[in-house]
Amino acid sequence: MENSLSLHAIFEQAKCDYVVYDLSRRVTEVNQRDFVAIEENRVAYPYPIQQHAQFGIAFWPEGQSPWVWFLKMPLDERGLLKQAALGDFIQYVAQAMGASLDKTPTDEEKEKLANNPYTYNPQDDKKAMFHAFLTAKLGQPASQYYDHTQHYLSGELNWSEWQGVGLQGIADICARMNDHNNTTRVRKSLKHMPETPRYALLGCLEHCDIPSSIADRLEDEMKAMLSSQDVDLFMLTAYLRALSGADLARLQSMVSLVLEETALQHKEMLIAIAGRCWTALNDDALLDRFLIAVADQKDQMFFQQMVADLVMIPSLRPQVLSLLHGSASTALMDAVKQLQQSVRQS
Repeated sequence: MENSLSLHAIFEQAKCDYVVYDLSRRVTEVNQRDFVAIEENRVAYPYPIQQHAQFGIAFWPEGQSPWVWFLKMPLDERGLLKQAALGDFIQYVAQAMGASLDKTPTDEEKEKLANNPYTYNPQDDKKAMFHAFLTAKLGQPASQYYDHTQHYLSGELNWSEWQGVGLQGIADICARMNDHNNTTRVRKSLKHMPETPRYALLGCLEHCDIPSSIADRLEDEMKAMLSSQDVDLFMLTAYLRALSGADLARLQSMVSLVLEETALQHKEMLIAIAGRCWTALNDDALLDRFLIAVADQKDQMFFQQMVADLVMIPSLRPQVLSLLHGSASTALMDAVKQLQQSVRQS
């Protein structure tokens, strides 16, 4: 293998096709053109989290099954991939795989490649959605759990008999929303599922483009919860995260509704908005209100972490910096001053 400076060049040299998914925030495909631009530092990484890019790459020589790398790469202050880290990982690949990627690696080669600081193990829901999206994209069969999950979501089994429903089966359903009447299965099941499988379903939905029929159901159930005297904050948060792939106007409306309620401005909810629903914050007024809610937590480190996280997102960076350096509302400036005073007094 030549000492290439990029992964895409390695794949081209090895005559491998490949697909890339971001796993940092929502599991989202990164097209090859954008991935090349990211590797060449022509654009910032679009979905950073904690100043890192987390992504899964599947690649395969013609006629072979895909191999998968889950990578976590550091970013610089501009959100660009650190080229030294990328080069370091490529050296690990060269040392582990030898001359080519077009052969099945031995156990020793696999162990060598796994023993580096850049591979990592994603959260279970993200890994399940990655594999579900990948098999759907490549026209491969869903997992062994798919059929049973379909029966469960159709209500053909007792709703309490969810223990045999695998997370991978739920992910496969969500990745194949347009097939086999799965959209209807998901929409109808939400009202009936017990808490544990419902959390799993909502956790998978947050990585999907949400059809309007399911978005309607999610929104209706959220509004019902909001009208209740005893709101389950964590379930409400899961519903809002699940709406992150809905149309932007709907998402902004629901984020706005949540931020109107002081009692709901819990750190868990605020982290969910920044981590999954950040696209809603491209509205200056909503971003201003969100930052007021963060400042009202009276936790200087939390405020700094949230601002730093949002500033790293290329699509939000100009707005966040503009808001913090001149265009903030009086209410936001007052909230930040009160936060600073509370820190000095503590």
